[in-house]
This record gives sequence, structure tokens and C-alpha cells, in this order.
Amino acid sequence: QVQLVESGGGLVQPGGSLRLSCAASGSIFSINAMGWYRQAPGKQRELVASITSDGRTSYIDSVKGRFTISRDNAKNTQYLQMNSLRPEDTAVYYCNGDFRTTAGRRNYWGQGTQVTVSS
Repeated sequence: QVQLVESGGGLVQPGGSLRLSCAASGSIFSINAMGWYRQAPGKQRELVASITSDGRTSYIDSVKGRFTISRDNAKNTQYLQMNSLRPEDTAVYYCNGDFRTTAGRRNYWGQGTQVTVSS
């Protein structure tokens, strides 16, 4: 069993910044790809950014140049630095990870953290 605990969401004005964290704990041998998804009201969940075990990153076009995903393998933690935030970034953000555990390969989600961009 693996638990993902997110933190760092909140209310921010347009143009502001937030940093999300997602710490994994449990019976983890290793972590493969990790990623951040978001879901706005009335919309489907979308993959915002991902990072492989060797640090290769990818982003959706709307956040390129504004968001940065990173990970600390020693701490089993991933981060999403969000700059120049816009109202359309408002959503619940979920972290996700692909794990090798004592029970085999498993995929887990965080509980979600609300990000609201508004003046």
C-alpha cells in the first residue's frame, strides 16, 4: 500500500505562484513516472505535467514556460512549481505515480488539492 499526500494548494491572484508537493510513503521499491493532473468543474481530468524516473519532463501546451515539474527520489516526493497563474488554471490538482511495491507494479493517486486563481 502506498499513500500520496499533497500540499500547497490555495487561493492566489492572477500572476501569482504556488508550489504543490506530493509525498509518497509505504512499501515502495521504486517510482517510475510521476505526474500532476487537474480537473476543473464540468471538465475532464487532464494530465498537466509528467516526469520520468530519469528526469525527462513533458507539459501540456497551456502551461509550458509557466509550470515546472520536479522530483526528489530520495524523499519519494514530486513538486509542481506554478508561476504566472491564470484564472483558467483553477482546478483540483491530483498527483499520480507509477510504483514498484511489495505487491508488484501499482498506480496511485493523491487526494487532490484545490488551486483557485482569482482576484
